[in-house]
Amino acid sequence: MAVSSCARFFPAFECRSEPDFSSANPKPETTRSARFSLHGSSYLSLRTSGGVSGLSSLIFRFPPNFVRQLSTKARRNCSNIGVAQIVAASWSNPAVVPATASLAPVDGAISDGAISDGALLSSCNSNGVQLSDSAISEASFFSSDGSIAVHAGERSGRRLVTDAITTPIVNTTAYTFKNTAELIDFKEGRHKSYEYGRYGNYTTEVAEAKISALEGAETTLFMASGMNASTVLLMALVPAGGHLVTTTDCYRKTRIFIQTFLPKMGITTTVIDPADVDELKVALEKNNVSLFFTESPTNPYLRCVDIELVSKLCRSKGTIFCVDATFATPINQKALALGADIVLHSATKYIAGHNDVIAGCISGSENLVSKVRGLHHVLGGVLNPNAAYLIVRGMKTLHLRVQQQNNTAMRMAQLLEAHPKILRVHYPGLPSHPEHHIAKQQMTGFGGVVSFEVDGDLNTTAKFIDALRIPYLAPSFGGCESIVDQPTVMSYWDLSPAERAKFGIKDNLVRFSIGVEEFVDLKADILQALDRI
Repeated sequence: MAVSSCARFFPAFECRSEPDFSSANPKPETTRSARFSLHGSSYLSLRTSGGVSGLSSLIFRFPPNFVRQLSTKARRNCSNIGVAQIVAASWSNPAVVPATASLAPVDGAISDGAISDGALLSSCNSNGVQLSDSAISEASFFSSDGSIAVHAGERSGRRLVTDAITTPIVNTTAYTFKNTAELIDFKEGRHKSYEYGRYGNYTTEVAEAKISALEGAETTLFMASGMNASTVLLMALVPAGGHLVTTTDCYRKTRIFIQTFLPKMGITTTVIDPADVDELKVALEKNNVSLFFTESPTNPYLRCVDIELVSKLCRSKGTIFCVDATFATPINQKALALGADIVLHSATKYIAGHNDVIAGCISGSENLVSKVRGLHHVLGGVLNPNAAYLIVRGMKTLHLRVQQQNNTAMRMAQLLEAHPKILRVHYPGLPSHPEHHIAKQQMTGFGGVVSFEVDGDLNTTAKFIDALRIPYLAPSFGGCESIVDQPTVMSYWDLSPAERAKFGIKDNLVRFSIGVEEFVDLKADILQALDRI
């Protein structure tokens, strides 16, 4: 490596010739090996007798704080990878590097006799994703490029600490143990780790910690989708032959699972109006109810359950009370603080918030969530760590997005309620909503979804939706982009009009999910669309 090259890649380094070591055929030394030495001025000097290829005529003097400044990423991307490898070796293994070591010209290409894997990678204290504080120093026992390509840079680096602001994505199917003793310590609870990717992941663990903190829960379990969370929870907490209470207004796929699958387990169900406390009392008296499962607000009419009152009724009968609070989010409503035993979210919606992740989660006491976790470990439905990372990223703006959506949705609901071509608006923030008084008591915001009924039939309503230019015509809700759909077509088209009526689904019903666009633009778009019908 020429001096000019050094100056180009490391302008802060001092590089100069060392005549004593510049011989074309240096005399082999038996007492001196290539190494770094730390001087009082915090400069690092490298002296070599030819053992390190291409550096025999140079002394490198590194500036103060270099160790902290040269991050893992910098070392990987550094063109002068030979220097980076030597520095990494110095940090992780103070032992003398063999004089026969040679530096590879590119990242990861290490020749025979190269610096050992343990020398290149630092072992770290248990913190964050780290599992132990053991220092690993292993000899290089690979003799082929194929084996090196599999293991180099990773075999000792799996516990690598990072100073990155963002959470690392831990893409792994399994977790290793140093030896059988450590594995036994793990099995007996003395060593914190995971065993298999289906049982846990460090990236997902961060997302779970965020939800637990927001909900005030002991623990949270993430799964592959909201429906996965709902179905596993129902199977885990309602025993065979048990009884379940749920509500008329709810997500259709949840209703299908309750009506078609749970009966195979001998589970019976009572369906009540979301706000009918008297119906709930009767159901609790007549049956040994294992679980009351409800949404609040509900889908698509945004009905609200008095969580505090219902939780007291359920607790008096030993019934578990689960609230699907997807529409509310942890920002607008604290279901556990109000008395619910478990809160469920389709994290696909507001929590991830960008229409690019499918996930679900449940939060509550360790006692209850562990029962669901045990079945989840058997059934699968694992959240991909890349999706977990996107959820962690999305949650950083959750409160900002929800505040914007709350504000815009409230103004939109008021606008629509006053429009002559709208028959009715369903939004908990409006005094006309049947549970407005409940929503005011238990919610700090009323959410970003507004459902309303157009003055017209199915075709007229479809014409209105097709005239909109800003919202996407799509299922789902809660993302940054506004989304609109006609439930009759989007979710219930396979049913006859009579069957749709049984579930309260009207042909003129519209569900509008407010994004983070400005109200002035959405207002103009809706008014123009209404003018066209």
